[in-house]
Amino acid sequence: MWARLTSQILNVSLVSSMDVSLVDMSYFFKCFFFGLKYVFSSTQIESYSILCIENLRNIPLPLLFLIPVSSEGHFLFVPPLEPVEESLLEQYGFPVAGTETRCYTNHALSYDQAKRVPRWVIEHISKHKTLGNADRRHCKFRPDPSIPLMFSAVNEDYLGSGWSRGHMAPAGDNKYSTQAMAETFYLSNIVPQNYKNNAGFWNRMEMYCRELTERFEDVWIVSGPLTLPQTGDDGKKRVTYQVIGQGDVAVPSHLYKVILARRSRISSEPLVLGAFVVPNDPIGFSHQLPEFQVHIEDLEKISGLVFFPQVDKTKDVKNICDVDTCKLIGFDEFTLYITARKVHSARTLHRLEKVMSELRETGIEPDEYLMKLYKKKEEELVQQKQMEAREGRAG
Repeated sequence: MWARLTSQILNVSLVSSMDVSLVDMSYFFKCFFFGLKYVFSSTQIESYSILCIENLRNIPLPLLFLIPVSSEGHFLFVPPLEPVEESLLEQYGFPVAGTETRCYTNHALSYDQAKRVPRWVIEHISKHKTLGNADRRHCKFRPDPSIPLMFSAVNEDYLGSGWSRGHMAPAGDNKYSTQAMAETFYLSNIVPQNYKNNAGFWNRMEMYCRELTERFEDVWIVSGPLTLPQTGDDGKKRVTYQVIGQGDVAVPSHLYKVILARRSRISSEPLVLGAFVVPNDPIGFSHQLPEFQVHIEDLEKISGLVFFPQVDKTKDVKNICDVDTCKLIGFDEFTLYITARKVHSARTLHRLEKVMSELRETGIEPDEYLMKLYKKKEEELVQQKQMEAREGRAG
């Protein structure tokens, strides 16, 4: 073999540029280099002997070609192309898509500057963080000051669009901090969301996540939008989505939520994990969370994201719906919850009585918590009205 190889190498000669036209690419043959050894390959094509030699130690690019150019055993040596220097490529800078990860008081996100919505939003909640006096009535939706205005959604994009401003990291998860809650109203944390979905099923999912803090010390949640392909009448799949406002804010077809929970920091129990994808449409109370559970790998495939990459999902976690209930609250309990929020935010006695009247029309009896809240609010508003009357007489 080596004798034959040597004789072939001796037959190799360089040809002038005039001979390049003689190259017949049908005789082109590549040879790959593995490890630190040479790989020699020879084959006979008609009367041509082809030899490929590769040497990574001496050649910048790992390919060296010898191409036959005549029937007399002459070869053309084609040197490898030199790569463009990185310093030259980036002399005036590479394209940038903004800061990859933006961090806030209790959430972080990756923002899609083209669609003007977040790609993902991660938050950490605990029992402590869901309790406190922070009040969403003091918060306003506004553009994220850290995002250039040309890439930011604005409130006018949503006005009259038929879509609500849907939180990915909810305000209710941050009652412990006025600043943390206010930051959830940045439009970088918002997507166009179906009104009934936002106020209904998605809200119930958020409530379930907060409920988890009663049983788990730490809960991490990643939420975001998806734009999934739809199959048309012709059987072909297409990705299409509506945009709203002057900023062309992208309306997602679906929303996802990935939940990771830890029993305690000293517990030997495995983490629990669940991934869920819901359509951006109204979802009735007859539907429960497990109906929308998906394999984490499937969500990663369609989203292009790897969730909780430092967790070995093959052995370090259990299915959250096997360990916990994954049960969302029912219609009656949810109605009482919404009524309590309305009672809390009522600013006049007339509004307060209207809220309670709407509850009676549903046939649902107020529970003890709601009645106490109602009485307290009533006393507060009565005192406020009396004070305003005294100030009016004094004036």
